[in-house]
Amino acid sequence: MSFGAAYRTLFGLRIEGRENLITEGPVLVAANHQSFLDPPLIGNLYQEEMYFLARKTLFVGLGKWLYKQWNAIPVDQERPDMASLKTMVKLLHQGEKVLVFPEGERSESGALGTAQPGIGLIVAKAGVKVQPVRIRGAIDALPRGSGRIKFARITMTVGPAIDFSGQDYKGKEGYQKIADRIMEEIAAL
Repeated sequence: MSFGAAYRTLFGLRIEGRENLITEGPVLVAANHQSFLDPPLIGNLYQEEMYFLARKTLFVGLGKWLYKQWNAIPVDQERPDMASLKTMVKLLHQGEKVLVFPEGERSESGALGTAQPGIGLIVAKAGVKVQPVRIRGAIDALPRGSGRIKFARITMTVGPAIDFSGQDYKGKEGYQKIADRIMEEIAAL
C-alpha cells in the first residue's frame, strides 16, 4: 500500500489545487510544517523522488538508514551551516524536486510561523519556481511531541507557482523578503 492510499484510508486525505502542481523540471516545494507526516504527504503529491531537510538528531540508529532512504538531508538546527542549503541548490540545478519547510520546524499549535531566510537563499541561488502547499489537519493526526497517530482529516492545498525570476534579491534582507512572500502565499491558501 502506498503512502497515498494509507493517507486516504486513515485520514480521508483531500488534495485541493492539484492542477497547480509543477510536474516538469526542478521545483522547490514550500509547505507549512505540522507533523512528521508532512514529508511523505508532500512526496505523495509528486509520485517521484523528492529531497528534504531533516534535523540531524533524527539520523541515529534505524533513523539513520530510514531517513537516507527517504532522501532526507541532515541539518544541524543548533548550528546551521551552508552545506545543507548548498546541497539543496545543487539538487535543484540537477533538475530534482526539493521540499523545504520555510518555518524551519514543526508548529506547536498548527498556526503558521515566521519563515527563515534560508529558503530565500535557496530560491535566489537556484532560480527555480516555488510550489506553495498548505497542510491542514496533520497536527491533529500526529502532533509535535506525540508518538501516537490519531484519526483526523488531512487536507493539502496546492497553490499556483511563484516565479521569482527577473528579481534581484541579495543578502539576508533580500532572502527574508523571498521567505516572507512564500509564507504569505502559503497563508493565502
